[in-house]
Amino acid sequence: MEPSDKIIIEDMKRIIMMQAQELAKIPLLIARIEVLERELARYKTRKDSSNSSMPPSKDENRVPRTSSLREKGGRKAGGQPGHDGKTLKMTDNPDEIVEHRACFCPECGKDVSSLPFEFFGKRQVIDIPVIKQIVTEHRVYKCICTCGKVVESDFPVDVDSPVKYGKGIESLIGYLSVRQYLPFKRLQEMLNDIFAIQISEGGLHCLLKRLASKSVDAYEMIRQNVLNSGVIGTDETGVKINGKKHWFWTWQNNRATYIVASGNRGTTTINENMSGISEKAVLVHDCWKAHFQTPVGSHQLCTAHLERETKYLEERYKVTWPVRFRVMLREAQKLKKQLAPADYYYPNQLHSDLEKELDNLLSEQLDPKHKEMIAFQKRITKYRDHVFTFLYHPDVPPDNNGSERAIRNVKVKQKISGQFKILNAAENFAILRSVIDTAIKNNQNVVGALSVIAAYKRN
Repeated sequence: MEPSDKIIIEDMKRIIMMQAQELAKIPLLIARIEVLERELARYKTRKDSSNSSMPPSKDENRVPRTSSLREKGGRKAGGQPGHDGKTLKMTDNPDEIVEHRACFCPECGKDVSSLPFEFFGKRQVIDIPVIKQIVTEHRVYKCICTCGKVVESDFPVDVDSPVKYGKGIESLIGYLSVRQYLPFKRLQEMLNDIFAIQISEGGLHCLLKRLASKSVDAYEMIRQNVLNSGVIGTDETGVKINGKKHWFWTWQNNRATYIVASGNRGTTTINENMSGISEKAVLVHDCWKAHFQTPVGSHQLCTAHLERETKYLEERYKVTWPVRFRVMLREAQKLKKQLAPADYYYPNQLHSDLEKELDNLLSEQLDPKHKEMIAFQKRITKYRDHVFTFLYHPDVPPDNNGSERAIRNVKVKQKISGQFKILNAAENFAILRSVIDTAIKNNQNVVGALSVIAAYKRN
């Protein structure tokens, strides 16, 4: 063999080895391409508040092309026929009456003031007087009894310092801060502009703390009401307290709302606040795993959350499985509205059909590439018995909207006022917001309820 042939053969061997090495990379490159394609698809179908449990605050700062989960009701915009109208009406007992009589005739200019007048009409103006603070000075005296004893009178129990703000200011600050979400700076400005009262930020915090401490007994009564309820909704949301992550939790029913601030999102918070919960209760919530550790009789998954998730899966994979799942949930909600009280305790063919459809969806083989949809299917399979609980209990709602409304107040407060600086401020807000929400649910005047608490004297 010629030397040149040997060189050619060696070169060919090297080329073949290099090709083999390159060919070995192909499976790795294909796998990498699949990963990038999934990432790209996830980027194209981003989760937002319209198709997931993400809050609207997490949506991108762009004009979204949203598609509502609500179906068209067929009603025209504006007031509906038969709705209760609200008209400004006159009062039968005005606080002040101003009589207007003419002095001269507009035709001839003669004096008519001495002529008899006949009433022929009235109009009323509703206004508020100039508001000013009232300072009440409490004085105590002493005397010497005939027996020689010096007798001193006492200040009222709640007059415990040389100068303090009264219960009216205390309840008003609680209302403006917790119900109307005013931040301290704007609250200071309002108190100064309207009432000529100047209170420091520290003073505002002390007044809120004082009102919250008076609310502790009512707060515990609210907790007991929720604990003894047959149907309880719960939710939680993250907040920043002095820059660190904490959570607000709520447990609520139709009559009461109990809110707590906690540094824990797990079972520790549940055990600390829901000890003694009714073992026969139905707990309504999302799929957060800690909720399933609550010792109750049954659970109801929030169907609104499930609908948003299926909407995302539909947009993500362009398949019919999530659409069918969402249609099934809506059919179940329609059935709920049609059920009479007695229908919950007897066999129902529509119930059976929905249960069968759910089983079919959960047993259906999905495309292995649809990872998130498979994960959703597995999760629902795990909690399968908690999807249609609301069809077997008349008082159980299909969604957790009540809890979401209760916990949303925390986010509104945070957006307007910023983060809480100390845990005690968050705890005060939780106590007072529980009282306010409970008052609203029972059709009570919020300012009136806070005024009663401000005047309350704990033993």
